[in-house]
Amino acid sequence: MVTWEYPPIVVNGIASLVEGLAKELARDGHDVVVLSLHHGGRSHVPDDVVVDGVRILRASADLPWIPKDDTVAEVASANHHLVGLISLLGDWRPDVLHIHDWHGAWAGKVLRRLWGVPVVATVHATEYGRHGGHLPVGEPTTISSIEWWLAERADSVICCSQFMRREVIDGFELAPDHVRLVPNGVTLEDWAPVPGENVEREPLVLAWGRVRYVKGFQVLATAMGIVRQRVPNVRCIIAGRGPYLPDLQLQIDVEGVGDIVQLAGHVPDSQLKRLLHRAACAAIPSLYEPFGVVALEAMAAGAPVIAARTGGLAEILAGSDAGLMFEPGNVEQLADRITEVLTRPELSAALQAGAVRLLRDRYSWDAIAQATTEAYLDATARYEAQPSR
Repeated sequence: MVTWEYPPIVVNGIASLVEGLAKELARDGHDVVVLSLHHGGRSHVPDDVVVDGVRILRASADLPWIPKDDTVAEVASANHHLVGLISLLGDWRPDVLHIHDWHGAWAGKVLRRLWGVPVVATVHATEYGRHGGHLPVGEPTTISSIEWWLAERADSVICCSQFMRREVIDGFELAPDHVRLVPNGVTLEDWAPVPGENVEREPLVLAWGRVRYVKGFQVLATAMGIVRQRVPNVRCIIAGRGPYLPDLQLQIDVEGVGDIVQLAGHVPDSQLKRLLHRAACAAIPSLYEPFGVVALEAMAAGAPVIAARTGGLAEILAGSDAGLMFEPGNVEQLADRITEVLTRPELSAALQAGAVRLLRDRYSWDAIAQATTEAYLDATARYEAQPSR
């Protein structure tokens, strides 16, 4: 596997998904090697280590000769270092190469040629979708072109939701049988409360993720102004960093909710889990969400989920009794849903019970690893059938 991030280094959220899949494949008896990068001076993270049966190799992403504002140049340069990691593998070679998102596209092309193996590409999200179907000229257009190039060249493409699958098929003009649906999963044990720990929930609304406009945190901030009039002592924590943070803080100030809405910045997983165990609900107000793994994490931690009816979130929750939904961007609906959960204990308990059933039935890593293995076999058959191979 080639991935821009892998725990304990987390940049944009793909890390936990790649880790969950890699570990499950290793448990199934596969020989799994992950090529990834160091970020942000994490020098204490080993360059070559085996964790839970997965061998993880990392190259330095400290590229001072690349302009900080040129993301594409930085990624392209880092791909040279990803390819260089194979010098540590000796005679070992894979049967299939799995690229996670466009960040490993160039490395994938080179390694495919060097190893002579099929490529599977997982498209976790697209620039087209992030920008609401209207790509600005410049970096977003360039990244979208790289995404298209990776998807078109891969022997098989994986998407995490039907929403993303349709987006990739239509946006990149791919044949439907070229793109497979394999949902993301969550490791229940990682999010469960510590055995014997009895934590009482409080009137806390929790949201987290990369702070970008499409995550809809501004909708939540406005909704909290309504909720405070209905629920005594309510407060809200929005955890995460990102380019929209200054705008979000400005809106919180303008709305006059700075006393109940806290922007917590980066919150380590251990602290995030404790917050989820205390929160009365987790709010996911995204305007665009390819899958919505945050919903799975919240449900695994026992926090009732309120999510926007969009993308993968709608697919996870629609028709289930595991969460409440509202129309994306609808402040009043979001405020109503939060009020319902915070004032009706029986509803909260029903959502928690429904979430447990949903996670066990649909989002176990065992089932996801089996589906991914089928994608590998399909890619291998397609690769071997190519006359020019």
